Amino acid sequence: MVWRRWQLRSITVKVNGAERKVEVEDNRTLLWLIREKLKLKGTKHGCDRGDCGICTVLVNNAPVKSCLVLAPEVDGAEILTIEGLAKNGSLSPIQKSLIKHGALQCGICTAAFVLTGHWLIQHENGLYRKRVAEAIDGILCRCTGYRQIIDAILDAAKEK
Repeated sequence: MVWRRWQLRSITVKVNGAERKVEVEDNRTLLWLIREKLKLKGTKHGCDRGDCGICTVLVNNAPVKSCLVLAPEVDGAEILTIEGLAKNGSLSPIQKSLIKHGALQCGICTAAFVLTGHWLIQHENGLYRKRVAEAIDGILCRCTGYRQIIDAILDAAKEK
């Protein structure tokens, strides 16, 4: 049996506005980097196959399933996790709207919906129900259903 030793790489990422230089093995995922190396536990671990979408974060202002991206691939990237969304201890409009609409229950999928909703609001004008549904289609929620989540994103978009 041949054992492969994974190469250790030094990468620099900007996470939630702060530049971080970290050493990672080249087989580690972005999800591992966020949760284990950077100790940001708001991004949840689910299927490790990209099926559930609960590990979604924003990389260079685009939603990405962090379990599908190798950590060395984000060298030089800007990453936004749920921890970086609130400003000065105040919830963002999308976070407030999800609470208002009762679109939160167990919390496992919350960060993925918040970040995807935030991205939609920032990058698209004139959001409508079908577009929001398409954008969140890859994120699984077993608690609330999707109507409240879509309503919350549309409501938060009105505040833009």
